[in-house]
Amino acid sequence: MSKMRLGTVLAALAGCALRLFFVLKFPVANSGDAPFYLELAWNWLKNGVYGFPVNGHLIPVDMRVPGYPAFLAGVFLFAGMSSRAAMLAQILIDVGTCFLIALIAAKLAPAASRARVALAGLWLGALCPFTANYTAVPLTETLVTFLTALAILVLLDTELGETKAHRRPTLFFSAWFLGGIVVGFGTLVRPETPLLMIAAGLIAIARWWRPADWKKPARACALMGAGLLLPLAPWAARNFRTLHEMQFLAPRYSLLPGEFAPLGFNAWADTWLWRFRDVYLVTWKLEVEQMSVNDMPASAFDSSQERDRVEAVFQEYNDTLTWSRGEDAALGRIARERTARDPLRTYAEIPFLRSLTMWFTPRVELLPYAGHLWPVRELWEDDRKDFEVTMSLVLANCVFLALAVAGTWKARKRPGLAFLIVFILLRTAFFTTFGEAPEPRYVLECFPAVLAIAAQAFGGRQLSSTGSG
Repeated sequence: MSKMRLGTVLAALAGCALRLFFVLKFPVANSGDAPFYLELAWNWLKNGVYGFPVNGHLIPVDMRVPGYPAFLAGVFLFAGMSSRAAMLAQILIDVGTCFLIALIAAKLAPAASRARVALAGLWLGALCPFTANYTAVPLTETLVTFLTALAILVLLDTELGETKAHRRPTLFFSAWFLGGIVVGFGTLVRPETPLLMIAAGLIAIARWWRPADWKKPARACALMGAGLLLPLAPWAARNFRTLHEMQFLAPRYSLLPGEFAPLGFNAWADTWLWRFRDVYLVTWKLEVEQMSVNDMPASAFDSSQERDRVEAVFQEYNDTLTWSRGEDAALGRIARERTARDPLRTYAEIPFLRSLTMWFTPRVELLPYAGHLWPVRELWEDDRKDFEVTMSLVLANCVFLALAVAGTWKARKRPGLAFLIVFILLRTAFFTTFGEAPEPRYVLECFPAVLAIAAQAFGGRQLSSTGSG
């Protein structure tokens, strides 16, 4: 067996072992939306209704796109309603993602170092604990990361095809359409997946910015758009026929009849909330637990008077644990006042800090560890294991990102790199401004791009201006 083949087999086995460790040691079947997805898939499979029971009646809903529930239903068809079976299936999917990362890395690399870079990408993917950890929970991350990696692989041909247009023009243009189809399937799992397509469109516009070339990006966007709509059309048709609405994705807020979106609460949180621990203390307590201003940082208030106003709102809420429209409107007014006083804080400072949270958090949200690093001496003495695990994950995250920076420098003149970087930046910016909470999982879908770029650091000294020979 050649060294390359042996390295591939060992990487695949290591990837399976790491993911199996998380599934057996740290399975999480009730985290976040996991019970929601499990029930939705089971109702769909057993009752033929994509919905939930409301007032004793199973009613159809559009609260989530159907891709991940369809995956779960497929697993349940053979294994019953087993979250563990879904996790084991996700191990195979995530190891498949590792191979896609290797192929992406190879496409970015010059011919002379392609095999070495591909193997490095495979190992980086296999040993990444952050994507591996999410195989142990029935959430969308594993499946959508696989589809994101597949879409990246396909859409890379739209950039690399430009340098090969004289040989493969058909592939160059059809890759836009095929990439749109893959993004469409990813959108059925996570509705923000078209951000990848937007990144590809921006690169196309930047490449063909001259008026004489405007037909090329227009054609590229049209082909991607047509491909995107194909997988979404049956879902939209179902929503129109069943719910009498034209809904191609899913509503931003998952609401049952009679519920309303806490827009005022979210607007207020957007003016100060950037640390992930505050999500547990504030955002995720809404209509679940009582809330206290003592759990909120000083940055949540601009004055003692404002603190008193916020405290009055939450005292009223604590009496019923039901968030009312009046309470939401009151926080909305405070949010508007805070933004008017300091718009840079709301629109620049907080989003930037949220981006740091998403990229540099210890990523222990699915693990039984606190994730604290300070004060060092106290934590070292009181809970050494927790501190060691947290520090190890922080260092691992920094190593992956440092390798990505090194790989970016080494591959800086290669086609395809700009597309990956734009996607990473676009997705990060989207969730710092659009999401209600800076959850680290929101950038997991960027890791195929990050790890493929990181693999370029193992490609030797050669710097090529083309990604393919």
